[in-house]
Amino acid sequence: MAWSLDARIPVTLLPDMAAVEAALAEGKPAALVTAAPPPPKPARAAAAVSFAPGLAAHRAACACCQGRSPAAQALDRLFQARARGAAPWFERVLVLDEEGVGAELRRALREDALAAARFRAD
Repeated sequence: MAWSLDARIPVTLLPDMAAVEAALAEGKPAALVTAAPPPPKPARAAAAVSFAPGLAAHRAACACCQGRSPAAQALDRLFQARARGAAPWFERVLVLDEEGVGAELRRALREDALAAARFRAD
């Protein structure tokens, strides 16, 4: 019998805030990713981050970003907050798929080695 274990955190794209609220109400603790500026954090979300799709915070290949996308950096902030205890533990990430957020996150999961090592598309 073959075993398969994927310990990466699942990332689920949702079309609107109503779907996010419904997903938060069911299942395991979750973090939220949205476009910047962020909407108010839902009470049930363990943590929340936002980023501006298509807008790099620094020039290409700066020392802190090393050429990583804003989506990959947002996932990093979530992972680090969870690992350091700065945010409650969460077992999944919900994404409010507006303004290109979903497309950039999918690209980060495909192309960014660190994001792909920590997170997986659900």
